[in-house]
Amino acid sequence: MNHRSALLALHFGALFFGLAGVFGKLANASAVVIVLGRAAFAVAALMVFLGLARRWQRLQASDWGRLLGAGVLLTAHWVTFFMAVKMAGVAVATLGFASFPAFTVLLEGLVFRERIRRNEILLVLLVSIGLVLVTPTFDPASQATGGLLWAIFSGLTFAVLSLVNRASGNRVPPVQAALCQNAVVALCLLPIAWPQLPAVSTVDWLWIGLLGVFCTGLAHSLFVASLAVIKARTAAVVFALEPVYGIAFAWAIFSETPTLRMLLGGVLILAAIILSTRKAATGPK
Repeated sequence: MNHRSALLALHFGALFFGLAGVFGKLANASAVVIVLGRAAFAVAALMVFLGLARRWQRLQASDWGRLLGAGVLLTAHWVTFFMAVKMAGVAVATLGFASFPAFTVLLEGLVFRERIRRNEILLVLLVSIGLVLVTPTFDPASQATGGLLWAIFSGLTFAVLSLVNRASGNRVPPVQAALCQNAVVALCLLPIAWPQLPAVSTVDWLWIGLLGVFCTGLAHSLFVASLAVIKARTAAVVFALEPVYGIAFAWAIFSETPTLRMLLGGVLILAAIILSTRKAATGPK
């Protein structure tokens, strides 16, 4: 893979991640069923990728323990994200989830006892103002506000997941770790989702399958493969476009036309994402 094809793969990966909320909204199923299907299809896709790459690594008991915990966090992250999609739409859910860099900064300071820098304080401030602007209404009983709160919680769980992965180091190859975590997600949700599965239509399984194969398995594989050629800084900035892709698709497919206030809030949140990813890319290795 040369630099040009790696950059193209990276953009396709960001594009597929941005489509996750769209496929989740198209599927007429509960968030639990969507996440179960996403994880199951992702496991199948990642198994194919690992089989072709032949990079399966033998894991120790401690590795399995960390992957189990990460899988539970991933379950909470995905379920709350798709609850937000169902309640508030793709645009609000995507921007609410995009708050995770701010949570990551705050939690890293607490967990790893790292000093919070001025640019990180700016990041938290930008995200906070952006979320206030994105909020359609401040009525706690409204669907839109409830959806945004679930999306923010989704961002929080993703931030905790990122810290767990950081604390685990690089012992497990990324694609193998993703496969194991998706398997944990499927096992966690199967008992809950099982009674609902017979009611899921063929068309809904199609959307869920596309979500699992393209927006999870393929997207993750493209991201990992591109990192062998492209610098982490470039990859981080490209993946900051994920909310842009998600909002654009929601606008085109569901006519979720963002207001000027929402666009301004989105710009602030995206600025915070770029700021945080540049800091992560230039920080200590």
